[in-house]
Amino acid sequence: MPVKWMPLLLLLLQMTCCFRSGNCGKVLVWPMEYSHWLNLKIILDELAQRGHEVTVLRPSASIFLDPQKSPDLKFESFPTSLSKDDLDEVFLLFVNKWIYEIPRDSGLSHSPLLQNVCERYSDSYLSLCKDTVSNKQLMKKLQKSKFDVLFSDAIAPCGELIAELLQIPFLYSLRFSPGYTMEKYSGGLLVPPSYVPIILSGLGGKMTFMERVRNMICMLYFDFWFQLFNKKKWDQFYSETLGKHTTLAETIGKAEMWLIRSYWDLEFPRPTLPNVEYVGGLHCKPANPLPKEMEDFVQSSGEHGVVVFSLGSMVSNMTEEKANTIAWALAQIPQKVLWRFDGKTPDTLGPNTRIFKWLPQNDLLGHPKTKAFVTHGGANGIYEAIHFGIPMIGIPLFGEQHDNIAYMVAKGAAVALNFRTITRSDLLNALEAVIENPTYKENAMWLSTIHNDQPMKPLDRAVFWIEFVMRHKGAKHLRPLAYNLTWYQYYSLDVIGFLLAWVAVITFLVIKSCLFIYQKFVKTGKKMKNE
Repeated sequence: MPVKWMPLLLLLLQMTCCFRSGNCGKVLVWPMEYSHWLNLKIILDELAQRGHEVTVLRPSASIFLDPQKSPDLKFESFPTSLSKDDLDEVFLLFVNKWIYEIPRDSGLSHSPLLQNVCERYSDSYLSLCKDTVSNKQLMKKLQKSKFDVLFSDAIAPCGELIAELLQIPFLYSLRFSPGYTMEKYSGGLLVPPSYVPIILSGLGGKMTFMERVRNMICMLYFDFWFQLFNKKKWDQFYSETLGKHTTLAETIGKAEMWLIRSYWDLEFPRPTLPNVEYVGGLHCKPANPLPKEMEDFVQSSGEHGVVVFSLGSMVSNMTEEKANTIAWALAQIPQKVLWRFDGKTPDTLGPNTRIFKWLPQNDLLGHPKTKAFVTHGGANGIYEAIHFGIPMIGIPLFGEQHDNIAYMVAKGAAVALNFRTITRSDLLNALEAVIENPTYKENAMWLSTIHNDQPMKPLDRAVFWIEFVMRHKGAKHLRPLAYNLTWYQYYSLDVIGFLLAWVAVITFLVIKSCLFIYQKFVKTGKKMKNE
C-alpha cells in the first residue's frame, strides 16, 4: 500500500473505533461556577480525551470558565446582562451570610436569611437563562451543531430548557439540592426521614428520637416552605419559552441520568433508582511528588509527621482574633503544619507552622507523613481524605459541609468543631485526639478501602453513562414509571379512594340487607305470634 494512503487509513480506523465505542459524540455543557465547575471539568476533560467534541456555553459573566486553562474543550461565549462582578457578588453574599449570620441550631433556623439569599441567586440565574435562550444567533448555531447530549449541574437551571429547545437528551451532575427536594420531586428518589438524614439538617448516622423529630421538621421545611428557585417566575418563563404549560420541576424530571457526586463511603444507605449513579470521589487521583521546598519541610517533621489545614478558598474575611486562636493551637502540637491561609500573619504563629496561599491538597493528603487533615468539609476535600485514609478535624462553614462532617463523625473518622465558637483548647484537644487515638486512623483506612474497592472507577462510571445516553439517544428504560403519574396517582390516593368507596358501598348494602331482613322476618314473626 502506498505510504500516502496510510494517514487516510488510520483516520478511517479511528472513525470506525469511535463509532463502535460510542465515542466521537458531541456534548453541550451548561456550566456552574466554583467547585461545581471543577467537578464538571474533570468529567469533560475525560470525555475530550476519549474523542468527544465538548462545547461549553460560556456567559460573559462567568467567573471560573477560562478557555486558556481548558485547551481540549470548546467554548461558546455570549454576552449577558449580568457582569462577572454581579455574579461573583451573589456567590460571595451566599457564602458569607451562611458562614457568619445564618444560625445552625435547627432546620427551621435556615430561614429567612437563607431564603432571601437564594432569591437573589435564583434571579441571577434566571437572567442568565433568559439571555441565553433569547439569543437567536446563539440558539440557531447550537441547533445547527446537532449535539448528541447536554450535560449540566442541576443547581444551575437552564440546561434542561436548552436541551428541550434543541430536542436532545440531557444528564445532570449533582452533589445535592436543599432537603433533597430536587432529587425527590424531579428525580423520583425516596428519602424516608425515619433513617435518612435530610441534607442541611446537620445530622448523620443513627438518629435518636429527638433527632428524628428534628429531621422530620427539616424535611417539612424544605418540602413546603423553602424555595431554592422562585418557582412562579421559573415556571412562567419555561411555559412561555416552550409554548406549553410546564414547570421547572417537570422539565428537570426529564433528565435521563443523575450522576450524584457521593458514594456509600460518605453517605448512609438509602433507596435509589436505576437512572441514579453515585460517582463520589471522581476527582481523586494518586499523589504527585511535592515541590522541593515543601517536601523538605514535610521531611523535617521526622516521626511526628504533618497536619494539613485548609478551610477552602471561600473564607476571605476571617478575623485576626480567630486566626490567632487557630495559630496558637497549631503551635502547641509536635507535628509540622501546612496551613492554607490568605490574610495577615497571626501573631501567635508557631515555628512549626507555614502559611501558603495555595496547597497541593491531593498530593499532601497522599503523602505518607500526613497524620491529620483540618478541613471545612467540602465534598472534594472529604473525598481526597477518604481516598488516602486520613482522619479529619472538621470545621464546617456553609452548605452541606455540616452534613459531610456529621457523616464522618458518625463513621468514627473525624471530630467536629464549631467555627463561630471555636477556642484554643477546642482545636488543640481535637488535634491531639485525632492524631493520638489510633481508632480515627483505622476508621479512615476502612473508608478508604471501601472507596477504592469498586469494580469501576467513579470517573469511568460517569463517562460510561454519558456515552450510554449518547449511544441510545436517552435512557428511557431506566426512568421509573412514576414520572407518568400525577401526584395523587403516585401516592395511590385515587386507588385508596376507590377502595374506600367500595368498602362504603358494601357496608351500606350489608346494613340495608340486615334492616330489610329484620323488617321482613322479625316483625312478620312477631305479628303472627300476636295473632
